[in-house]
Amino acid sequence: MRTSLVAAGAVAAAGVLLGVASGPAGAALSDAVSAAPTGTVSKDGTVTLSGTYRCSPPSGSGPIFVSSGVLTGSVLHGIGGTAAKCDGDEHTWVNREKLSHPETVPAGEAVVQATLMRLDTRTGLPLPVVLATDRHAVDLRAVEG
Repeated sequence: MRTSLVAAGAVAAAGVLLGVASGPAGAALSDAVSAAPTGTVSKDGTVTLSGTYRCSPPSGSGPIFVSSGVLTGSVLHGIGGTAAKCDGDEHTWVNREKLSHPETVPAGEAVVQATLMRLDTRTGLPLPVVLATDRHAVDLRAVEG
């Protein structure tokens, strides 16, 4: 009897997990974002990151953006944002940000993070809903500028 209850609980838990994965969030499975393996940093502190994204036409309310950042040490420096065109096709994104202290993000290896997010405006206060993320090592190359 106890084994049956444990098995039934496991089946119920799996059903809940599968229901969540195939529910509204499951529709976002085609949403994706990636950052290129290289970026640039200029002498004046301008960091440029790029990559690709794909998203389906939005089912919720609010604009969709690709945001990005560079992690140096334990600090994530936001590097711009791009409005996304969600039509199911793959698109490129490029984000630039001039940091107030040029030495904050030096050339060399760093970690890049790209996020595809929708600002949900149904409640009046825009709340971010993450649709897809990418995080990996990036080579920031020094450029004149």
